[in-house]
Amino acid sequence: METLESVKLWFNDHPTATMVFKYVVWVVILVIFLQFIRKALKKNLPNTATRYKSQKLVETIGYFLLIVLTVSYFTGNIRDFTLAIGLLTAGITITLQELILSVAGSLFIFFVKVYQPGDRIEINGIKGDVIDINSMYTTMMEIGQWVSSDNYSGRIVKLSNAFVFKGPVYNYSHDFPFIWDEITLPIRYGSDVELAKSEISKVAQEVLAEYVQQSIEKWKNVVKKYYIEDAIVDPTLAITLTDNWIEFNLRYIVDYKKRRMTKHRLYELIQKALEATEGKVLLASATVELVRIPMVDIKTKPKDLS
Repeated sequence: METLESVKLWFNDHPTATMVFKYVVWVVILVIFLQFIRKALKKNLPNTATRYKSQKLVETIGYFLLIVLTVSYFTGNIRDFTLAIGLLTAGITITLQELILSVAGSLFIFFVKVYQPGDRIEINGIKGDVIDINSMYTTMMEIGQWVSSDNYSGRIVKLSNAFVFKGPVYNYSHDFPFIWDEITLPIRYGSDVELAKSEISKVAQEVLAEYVQQSIEKWKNVVKKYYIEDAIVDPTLAITLTDNWIEFNLRYIVDYKKRRMTKHRLYELIQKALEATEGKVLLASATVELVRIPMVDIKTKPKDLS
């Protein structure tokens, strides 16, 4: 009892310490409450995507409640909340500009749905798959750099959410998870052009039919949602005459995650198809053909023996 009385007297003699202690108690209660909600949601929500989004929502609400609790507690009146926020913002805007932009960026990403975990994006010159988004950073599994095509480099990149306000965000999978790609084939002059067109188109239809069917419905949704004209999703073949060969350009649609393997498959099957034409269609190469060696007449003056 004497110890309890001593503690009460100490708190009475130190009102500032009492206020801080009560504030810490409230913060601990708030954190425990939020953790309880997160665990309950994690346990009862079966869907991984829904569970992830709910965790991030609880985290955002927790930050907001903590700010409200802090400002209202130390101002002593919730009606002073707006004034306190204004004074607080004016004081820390410059020093914590990046932090503020990061938090605002996380809210912007969440509500506007700029991107979400699982999307492939390019932002601030970095391309990769989004694997996590929190209140400060977007975490990506990097693609490219020293690795060719769309393969993972193995590096995990943490990028400030503030970058959504500083430049364009390229999303490879949102709304329309397909991209257009193309390959170019040099065909020798003198080859059977119609046969070449037929063989290349046949391979394209065989390899790309599944992507074409899947993309048609997705593209219709894009046309309904945005002000954009309808597009051709079937493979298209264009021919260009150059100084060295006939250039065949095949443009096609493909799943954004299967671009590399699809290109490999197209090249492989087209090569086999052209070889099966028994010389009627030949691939060209940048070689130099020496047609004639010019004659060079070299005359020398006889030596003067005098």
